[in-house]
Amino acid sequence: MAVQGPELGAVHLLLTYKCIYECDHCFVWSGPQASGTMTTDQVERILHQAKEVPTVERVYFEGGEPFLYYPALVECVRKARDLGFSVGIVSNAYWATDKQDSALWLSDMARLGVDDLTLSTDTYHGTKEEAERVRTAAAVAKSLKIPTGQIEIRDIGVYSCESAAKDKLGDLFFRGRAAEKLAPKARKKPWKSLTSCPEEPPKISRVHVDTYGNVMFCQGISIGNLWKRPLRSIMRGLRVAEHPIIGPLVEGGPAGLCKSIGFRPSRRGYADGCHLCYKARCAARGQHALKDILCPDECYGVFPSSDQ
Repeated sequence: MAVQGPELGAVHLLLTYKCIYECDHCFVWSGPQASGTMTTDQVERILHQAKEVPTVERVYFEGGEPFLYYPALVECVRKARDLGFSVGIVSNAYWATDKQDSALWLSDMARLGVDDLTLSTDTYHGTKEEAERVRTAAAVAKSLKIPTGQIEIRDIGVYSCESAAKDKLGDLFFRGRAAEKLAPKARKKPWKSLTSCPEEPPKISRVHVDTYGNVMFCQGISIGNLWKRPLRSIMRGLRVAEHPIIGPLVEGGPAGLCKSIGFRPSRRGYADGCHLCYKARCAARGQHALKDILCPDECYGVFPSSDQ
């Protein structure tokens, strides 16, 4: 099965892996010790490659915490808007110490016409003070007419792998740091029952791109490197059924991936399909044929000694 350009609608740029928080549920192991930050030149290259894919309409700046590099973020948003993209930003609002200061941070975003400011807030992001900063940022964004939403993940204490919760909180996905920090606290399912990919569909409507050029179907699963090959070419050349990780996931879910790459699952079970998939991928990273696919190291909790 070929994934053609028309299916790709959004490119999410991981502006940095660094973050002031070290949340237990983080997919990409962000934290103060993380490295890998895009330059404005790199962002411009990515944006121009995205522009060559006619159906890409949206660009998101994420992390880590993109506001840590505020001057660069402003310039990158400007470049994206100049190219005609709808622009979104995901932030934990650490900067929203009061309404007056928040207006200073957000005035440029309002002027540039940011289409979405998504704020992360839940028990994993810190104390009540952090939650108050999100409320402050949301109120100021509303006053500046910046469309704003929130991401709030369900706490492990009320997580159930057997049935969907009735609240409006987001689901935990046990990959990245969550596979190590939170999965041991969750009830488990037999690995053979995990036969579908919990989140990403076979039709790839968005990709994540990091500073190393990795174009990711899901965090830690690369479909190519746009420093080596243009994004348009990567998407046109992708054959889902032939991809050694995505193909088995689409065909048989995480359980099918285990069989394909020779991973022997634990009889104790797994918190969800992401948990099984992540553990299988961690075990398979030593296979030479997968070294450019199961990357970058950051998505597996391995960090270089300094920024590259």
